[in-house]
Amino acid sequence: MQITRSSIDTVKGPADWFTGDVYIDAVAAAPAPSRVTANLVHFMPGARTHWHRHPLGQTVFVTEGVGLCQRRGGPVEVIRPGDRVLFEADEEHWHGAAPNRLMVHLAINEGDADHDVVHWLTPVSDEEYAAAPATG
Repeated sequence: MQITRSSIDTVKGPADWFTGDVYIDAVAAAPAPSRVTANLVHFMPGARTHWHRHPLGQTVFVTEGVGLCQRRGGPVEVIRPGDRVLFEADEEHWHGAAPNRLMVHLAINEGDADHDVVHWLTPVSDEEYAAAPATG
């Protein structure tokens, strides 16, 4: 057993990955040979990822608030606490907060043989984001 005391600061999500204010807390990054990482990601209202894909897929587990997600070519979906979203390997997608609500999720990823976890693409346009259903 190994206990790691929290000594890593919350970091602001970089503008080349996110639109709006996003904050990231590292949860797990096991040493090799493990390739699993997990982050608690806090999206302020209206904040979202850019389009991206994961070589080995991604699981997102919503812990707070109301969020949105979309795979390329599909509808924008509303996600709420307790929802688990599986993005398939190399499936282009985005996720983030609803316009009027914050959203927090646990993002679980596995790196591939080259240790790649994510490939960032273009920002989600305001028009794409605005296609979301009402979150009520």
